Amino acid sequence: MKKKHPKIKKNDKVIVIVGKEKGKIGAVLKVNSEKGRIIVEKVNMAKRHAKPSAKTAQGGIIEKEAALDISKIMIVCNKCAEPTRIGNRILDDGSKVRICKKCGEPMDE
Repeated sequence: MKKKHPKIKKNDKVIVIVGKEKGKIGAVLKVNSEKGRIIVEKVNMAKRHAKPSAKTAQGGIIEKEAALDISKIMIVCNKCAEPTRIGNRILDDGSKVRICKKCGEPMDE
């Protein structure tokens, strides 16, 4: 059974908080909640050697993003532009939204 990670979603702006990539900011490209891994745009770049194929016509050494552990990142709030934790709030109309723990503003538009 596939579990969803409710706190971090695709296209969220995140910052790396530990490791060699500390301080880098990027958008989330992919979330693997079963393994607790996340792929962030232009962060944790790895070199892969590829043979020419239908996907890669040229072949050679290709740089692409490698997965990071989900615990190494923090989401960045759109309003206050700071790394923050996320809470949930149920609105008057019954919909559930993620909120910034620092400024209290909704993260989902």
